[in-house]
Amino acid sequence: MKRTVITAALVVLASGCASTPQLDAVATAKLEPRSGSKVSGTVTFTQAGADIVRVSGEISGHTQGPKGVHIHDKGDCSDAQAMSAGSHFNPGKHKHGGPYEPERHAGDLGNVTFNDKGVAKFSFVLGGISVSDSTPDGIIGRAVVVHAAADDLETDPTGNSGGRVACGVIR
Repeated sequence: MKRTVITAALVVLASGCASTPQLDAVATAKLEPRSGSKVSGTVTFTQAGADIVRVSGEISGHTQGPKGVHIHDKGDCSDAQAMSAGSHFNPGKHKHGGPYEPERHAGDLGNVTFNDKGVAKFSFVLGGISVSDSTPDGIIGRAVVVHAAADDLETDPTGNSGGRVACGVIR
């Protein structure tokens, strides 16, 4: 009986650890051009707290101004227009929104702004996702997609952000 209780306690502890994101866990998406663009770069995700992820990166080759960036459901960038990446990552089945709105897709990262040289450098924190492949909000194995236009942060389901000009799987 004593051995059974100890074994059960260890199983509970181990399963609890498997579903908790590891602090400082890091995953990266290497973005490659799609839809005939020259957009490429890197986006890095770092687990900064139990419910906070730091998103940072540098993307180049785009036109000047704000452009939508999203985490998409499928880690598949094989299609020439990145349609194989599927829809925005949305495990909570919410409507599209801005990255800090209470109602939003988990994959709604908002906009990054490209300068007059076509480069966007960014770093921000976000909740609602985790650097994991074993939690419902886990992003490892999904795709980051950069869009042709700005995300209006409200039009469901895409933010009216246009075509997909770069894609990379989060590893």
